[in-house]
Amino acid sequence: MSPETQAAIFFAVGMLGFMGLGMPMALALVLTGAGMAWLLDFWDTQLLAQNLVAGVDSFPLLAVPFFILAGELMNAGGISRRIIDMAQAWVGHFRGGLGYVTIGAALLMASMSGSALADTAALATILLPMMRAHGYPMATSGGLIASGGIIAPIIPPSMPFVIYGVTTNTSISSLFISGIVPGLIMGAGLVVTWKLVLRKMDLPKGQPAGWGERLHATGRAGWALLMPLIIIGGMKTGVFTPTEAAVVAAFYALVVAVFVHREMKFSAVYGVLQRAAKTTALVMFLCAGAQVAAYMITLADLPNVLSAWLGPMVDNPRLLMAVMMVTLVIVGTALDLTPTILILAPVMLPIAVKAGIDPVYFGLMFILNGAIGLITPPVGTVLNVVAGVGKLSMHNVVKGVSPFLLTYTLILALFVLFPQIVIAPVAWMR
Repeated sequence: MSPETQAAIFFAVGMLGFMGLGMPMALALVLTGAGMAWLLDFWDTQLLAQNLVAGVDSFPLLAVPFFILAGELMNAGGISRRIIDMAQAWVGHFRGGLGYVTIGAALLMASMSGSALADTAALATILLPMMRAHGYPMATSGGLIASGGIIAPIIPPSMPFVIYGVTTNTSISSLFISGIVPGLIMGAGLVVTWKLVLRKMDLPKGQPAGWGERLHATGRAGWALLMPLIIIGGMKTGVFTPTEAAVVAAFYALVVAVFVHREMKFSAVYGVLQRAAKTTALVMFLCAGAQVAAYMITLADLPNVLSAWLGPMVDNPRLLMAVMMVTLVIVGTALDLTPTILILAPVMLPIAVKAGIDPVYFGLMFILNGAIGLITPPVGTVLNVVAGVGKLSMHNVVKGVSPFLLTYTLILALFVLFPQIVIAPVAWMR
């Protein structure tokens, strides 16, 4: 058995073993990388420490804590509530209207926070009690909320796009642009699926809101609706970079929450900063640990091993993309989105580029696949959030998310077969 094969087996077994023991992912990555260093006879504590620091020593990664902070401020400052109220005023009167409210609110909130977990928690906290009170099936409702929450990593500003761009040296602005059309298609797919699911439900129509009430709700959400326009417009015109956009988003959310809506006092800011700092620490530790593992993966020449396996498919880009997507679907059932990006993106992207696949298109497909993994059992981080907030069993949430998961899988396949759906809008917007 070659040293490369031994290293690959050790990495896979080590990661699965540590995860099976319930070890945090970041620590599992560090220990697996350290074990590979010992296996390769390359043990050096100074080198391990340098890689830990290098994993977070990046200016573009500063966007991550500020987008996390912006999401926390949105939830604490009433911005999320106003978006949901606006959606309720416009589409809440349809049969199954709260489902359409969920989809509309998910799209709007995705354009502000970029965090699937933050958006899902906000949607579940506000909408699940309303759905329960109106007699909606909780399993299907929870599945819809989870499915809506994972639009956040696709529509800009997206934290996974930032991490992917830093990891693979891909333009973050181009990645942001690439997510707009696919994100809208995901929303449309949820609308169609929800309409089909409604056939099996006996839900009454609500009372339509008057135009005055609709305009009032839209006006109350006006400051929130300006946020994505400022972020995307500023990056498109070159006024600020994606990292600076994250700072602008956090500052804007703070000003709106404290001085405009006045739903958050200065005394509450400390708690918001504390929650954002804890989440940031988890993400950054993941980045640091993944850098250790990624360095050892490169040292073991595993990228070339993978290239040799996939080499025969380089002449058929669509087949190569299909195989890579299937691989990522399998990985996504066990790994969260961030470690998947940090471990596999630097390995897979060079192979895709060699096959003539557009790197921005590949990045979009990689993140979309990883986002779908957030609602794929057994790990399904977003499913756990919905189950926890709504006090639902994981089994019921998994059952409820199934039709929406199928829709996303079909959308993924559509993008594999017709990559111009993603590439053409990016080229036009550039």
